[in-house]
Amino acid sequence: MNNDIRLILADDHPLLRHGLCKIIEKDPHMKVLAEADDGAEALRLIQTLRPEIAVLDVHMPELSGFDVARAVSEQHLPTSVIILTMFKDEEMFNAALNLGIKGYVLKDSALTEITACIKSVAGGQAFISAALSNFMLDRRQRSETLAAKTPGLNALTATERRVLKLVANHKSSKEIAEELHIHHRTVDNHRTNISQKLGLRGTHALVKFALEHKSDL
Repeated sequence: MNNDIRLILADDHPLLRHGLCKIIEKDPHMKVLAEADDGAEALRLIQTLRPEIAVLDVHMPELSGFDVARAVSEQHLPTSVIILTMFKDEEMFNAALNLGIKGYVLKDSALTEITACIKSVAGGQAFISAALSNFMLDRRQRSETLAAKTPGLNALTATERRVLKLVANHKSSKEIAEELHIHHRTVDNHRTNISQKLGLRGTHALVKFALEHKSDL
């Protein structure tokens, strides 16, 4: 049985891309199927080759790494995304986690961290560059503070939490239903239950709550 981790690599800086490719393929259990220098080509390769992992630069022509990750999720493609970035930006970091991205690596440490990141994500575990550990701690602390202030959060089911996160990502009930493979009326029921558990009143209260606490959910 072939246990190789199949991946594609997309970055519009060829020197970095080729350098990462050489590092990755030093591991006999990793195989770079293809490279891309823009997001549109990266998405096409993911759709065609269906790799286990896609390593994507966050800033690329045509489509950003986030755009590609969003499309992968919406199209239910069997590929986990790792984001590469040169910026130590907490807002960008939280946006990645809110998209369900499991790997987040700074370019200045990518040559030493990328192999471990790929293995972790392929194994179903998250991997964040060590230099960004404080962002994760801050996010966890805010989440715990929010849970303490809003006891109803602890009463939410796993599905209700996922619905709340998708609401925070500006998803409509129809879009949430498609992503979760459920009827849109079931989503509406979840939204009603979430509002009741959180003590929210009014037509837009749930959306307002989700957006205000998006980075903490």
